[in-house]
Amino acid sequence: MAVVCAPLYGAMAASVSGVVRDSTGEPQIGAVVQLLQPDLSVFAAAYTDSKGRFTFSGVIPGRYSVKAIATSFLPSLRENVRVRRSTVVNLTLNTLYEVMQWLPAQPKAANAPKDDWAWTLRSAANRPLLRWLEDGPLVVVTDGSGSQPRLKARLMATGQEGTFGESGERITASVMDTPQNSRALLARVDFAPGTDGGMESMLGFRQDLGFAGSVQSLAAVAVHPEVDGSASEGMDEAAVRSWETIRLGDALEAEVGSSQVVAGFSKGSPNTLVEALPFATVAWTSGASSVHYGMTTFTSSPTAGDASQAAGWLPPVVMRGGNLVIEKGLHQEIGWQRQTDASDMSFLVFSDSVQNPVMEAAVENRGPIAANMLYDQTSGLGHFAGPDYSGSGVIGHVEHKLPGGQRVRFTYANGSALVMPALPQAAPLGLLLAAAHPRRVQTYTLSLSGTLDGSGTRWSATYRWQPADSVSSVAPFAESTSEPYFALHVRQAIHKRADGAGGIDALLDVSNLLAQGYRPFVLPDGSTLIFAQGQRAIGAGLAFTF
Repeated sequence: MAVVCAPLYGAMAASVSGVVRDSTGEPQIGAVVQLLQPDLSVFAAAYTDSKGRFTFSGVIPGRYSVKAIATSFLPSLRENVRVRRSTVVNLTLNTLYEVMQWLPAQPKAANAPKDDWAWTLRSAANRPLLRWLEDGPLVVVTDGSGSQPRLKARLMATGQEGTFGESGERITASVMDTPQNSRALLARVDFAPGTDGGMESMLGFRQDLGFAGSVQSLAAVAVHPEVDGSASEGMDEAAVRSWETIRLGDALEAEVGSSQVVAGFSKGSPNTLVEALPFATVAWTSGASSVHYGMTTFTSSPTAGDASQAAGWLPPVVMRGGNLVIEKGLHQEIGWQRQTDASDMSFLVFSDSVQNPVMEAAVENRGPIAANMLYDQTSGLGHFAGPDYSGSGVIGHVEHKLPGGQRVRFTYANGSALVMPALPQAAPLGLLLAAAHPRRVQTYTLSLSGTLDGSGTRWSATYRWQPADSVSSVAPFAESTSEPYFALHVRQAIHKRADGAGGIDALLDVSNLLAQGYRPFVLPDGSTLIFAQGQRAIGAGLAFTF
């Protein structure tokens, strides 16, 4: 048996070799070349020699992708490589500026294979140039000339319970288009059936400037007729954000911009809130590592992780002394990050000065609306203004890619947050809010995410532990990558079009599944307030992409 298997194994072994060059034909020394399996996991990796050559031996025949990575270049990817005995794959590395200058390719033949990705950045000739690998970097695509661009649209119908400003039902329509060259347009409208005009909407525009950077503008509007204040009802909020990304050489990048925010009530508004909130970031990159300095004056909302959500671009608003005020302040940070295909780690130190921090509570058996509370009649949630505070802290995270494309991430944060001590008896609202005070707390987050083989189910599960009496987050200015306590997000494809560009997906989002971190208090009038940083919320629905 051993004598038979030995030559059979030897016959099955194959090799992949080639040369990595830049756009002028110059061989690239020390470039990283990866041989990727169909699920994009790394089968083998090698460095190019002094003549830009690389070799993989002992490869099992089959279909692979080959990717090359080098400093100052965009990664280059050759897809659907059929490996037999001796397969040669030569790759060309390009800068972003060179990619945007590419000339049009010949039209595809009618019988040519279709693109196997849904989103691309296209040149003026509509040639697909770039794509984002799932959980990976931006790469130059060298396989295929592409097809005419299509308008990408998505329609979602969801039901949700437990979120401030939500009616429980939500219809969402979003459109993304690349009308010409490097311009991108994103529009989104959310509205709640059965309400008096509950709506969120946003319109974004991006113009890439090649290697020099990009210019972006975005407008977001939220109309919440179900949100009331003292003798006021129907809160409206709008924000216009503009920013520019500037690249100075290969290593230095800066981003500078500001948001203009306007908020008020449609009826009986005590004031109209108008704020200008600047921000800036400077980053220096060398290889896989980068160092940055950041400054911002407004906090991120809980949905900031999804840039297509209008609420993610609207700073939180609350009542203080009978007037509308915005949660804002000054946040400064210095951070370091190292990112590769297999792992990601970062560490930053920050300093915060927070004004009008928002505290959320479920309101039961409520009396008259207080002068310093926003109340949502549908969800029964109220927003209160906590005391201003200052503090500093650290945030660090380590992320690693597991076999099968799954990812695990651990995050540690240490900084100031608002806490609310237990009170033994009923207390007036003013005394209750005065009892809230800042304290240094620690949080620990474990996150798992990935895609299940076979079914294609995309999922993520996180658990963020924090002290039970804390009712605000550590580093509220930082973009939140996880929700308090146990959260679960699942997306399952039900039907996909043949080209993979559209279909029907089922969505499930659960926040604070175990209902942890609640702080109950009783007012003299019998009202009950249950404060928590993250309320339990369950959302589900369908998404149609076409």
